[in-house]
Amino acid sequence: MNKSLPNYLRMKKAIFLSILFLAGTVSVFSQITFKGTAPGAVVSGEQFRVNYTLTTAGEKGKDIRLPETGDLKVLYGPTLSGQSSSTSIVNGNVSTQAYFTYTFVLLAEKEGEFTIPQATIKVGNSEYKSNELKVKVLPQDQAAEAASANRQAEQQQNSPSGSAQALSNEEVFIRMHVSKSSVYENEGFLVTFKLYSLVDVLGFENVKFPEFEGFIAQEIDLPEDKQLNLENYRGRNYRTVVLKQVILYPQRSGKITIPSGKFDTNIRMRAQAQRQRSFFDDFFDAYTNVKKTLISSPATIDVKPLPAGKPASFSGAVGDYRLASSISATRMKANEPVTIKISISGTGNIKMLKNPELVFPNDFEIYDPKVDVNAKASASGVSGTKTIEYYAVPRYAGDFTIPSVRFSYFDLKTKAYKTHSTEPWHLQVEPGAGGTAPAATIVNATNKEDVRFVGQDIRHIKTGGFRFRNDGFFFGTWRYGLSYLVPALLFAVFFLIYRKQVKENANLALVRTRKANKVASKRLKQANRYLKENKREAFYDETLKAVWGYLSDKLTIPVSGLTKDNVEAELIAYGVAEELIRQFITILNTAEFARFAPSQPEGAMDDLYHSTVNAINQMEKI
Repeated sequence: MNKSLPNYLRMKKAIFLSILFLAGTVSVFSQITFKGTAPGAVVSGEQFRVNYTLTTAGEKGKDIRLPETGDLKVLYGPTLSGQSSSTSIVNGNVSTQAYFTYTFVLLAEKEGEFTIPQATIKVGNSEYKSNELKVKVLPQDQAAEAASANRQAEQQQNSPSGSAQALSNEEVFIRMHVSKSSVYENEGFLVTFKLYSLVDVLGFENVKFPEFEGFIAQEIDLPEDKQLNLENYRGRNYRTVVLKQVILYPQRSGKITIPSGKFDTNIRMRAQAQRQRSFFDDFFDAYTNVKKTLISSPATIDVKPLPAGKPASFSGAVGDYRLASSISATRMKANEPVTIKISISGTGNIKMLKNPELVFPNDFEIYDPKVDVNAKASASGVSGTKTIEYYAVPRYAGDFTIPSVRFSYFDLKTKAYKTHSTEPWHLQVEPGAGGTAPAATIVNATNKEDVRFVGQDIRHIKTGGFRFRNDGFFFGTWRYGLSYLVPALLFAVFFLIYRKQVKENANLALVRTRKANKVASKRLKQANRYLKENKREAFYDETLKAVWGYLSDKLTIPVSGLTKDNVEAELIAYGVAEELIRQFITILNTAEFARFAPSQPEGAMDDLYHSTVNAINQMEKI
């Protein structure tokens, strides 16, 4: 007996520890949620359901109450209409969840927009509240029955069974709705394509949305699983679904027309009754599928030009923007990089904003800026942030000042131009490793980082232990004279060539001008690869970089400071033909527009590529 007692105690202890272990590995969701759902729109005089879902660890709710809802009368409920549970095991932790659905049946007695107050429920000793619900009550469709009867009569008398001609344009149509019919240049507005139907639409074929010529288009991402909604339009209640939404930015003033779209629709219709009906016709309906072509109506937009008085820093931005900036360091050593980050955020055509002009001192080596755009399009417009990182390297010590950056835009709220600016940056550059002189001469070198010092490897001159010898064979002859004259002549020639090369390399503008065609050719080769691979957006991006970079090198103007206006003015000053200038401006406009246009004519990329090559070749001949 004394021997079995310790075994019993050990077993009891093991069971107790096992219970504690299981209790530690099983966890339940202590968070309890209570959420309601209701249809967005109902018809006056019709009943509808409101569902409330309770999520717990397994315990049912009790005493669920829905406050008085005014013109929305509660007919029935609450009832427990659904119940389910789920269990998951993650890393040995067991989680359980239970779902309970309670349903109320309501009656909409009056049209208008109503709010269903928060419902309450008790779980254990605690009370929980749901969210408020918005319901829009539409007027009754007075003309629906009469129109349906007229349609059936016309079908029986004039139309073949289940034909598309039997459907009127009031029963199914596509409407192109524009949020604004009068806008400024570069002011965005919403275009929505919506299907209205009183019949069953199965799908579409050969969908052709209109071309948005004269606009830059930013399409809004819509969910793939499109939901039907109820909408009252011209006295009738239609089932509607949004097919496409686009934000358009007009690129020129005047009246611009958005043409019609064309949509081939498959529709399910009830087959017409035959003269002889069988007994089963009273119990079963026959349906047939028909096709109907729907055409959306065009729309004309009145685009107003931007008012006069544009600031010098204005580059076409329209909307509401904010400007922020930061610098990586204000104290550094020579040959250490500095990064200035400028962020433009707000609402408008973020993707097409021009980079603000940032002017670095002459002693800085400047690199192409890095641009990052994070924008999102919604029905309320396009909003986001464009971040530009400017990268430069000071080569010499000293105190430098980088002027402030100015960004101007046209504010749609105040109908006036606004300008934001950053603070100027003051940089203190100390000598780098080995020291740097306050000034230096630019020398031709293949490696800018390798600078070697001489003077420590000079050896002492030997002053003894040698003697001169004259054998009379070479000294004093003409060959002896040539041995001095030829090296002197070669030294003079090489000195002149080297001096000319140093002078040309010191002229950075001349170096950039000579290399402009070579750099542009490399980028155009890359653009040609994208063209062959049919990568449309990459092709237009690379073409833009090639043209802007070429003009920047030729005109010795930083890319960040280039605009179409100053490009045109500089080319005119250099005596370039007006036709060639127009060709460059057309290339820039076409590439910028095509990057965001929904579609382009066939062969447009080939034409743009050959036009760009031709323009650069003509420029090289001047």
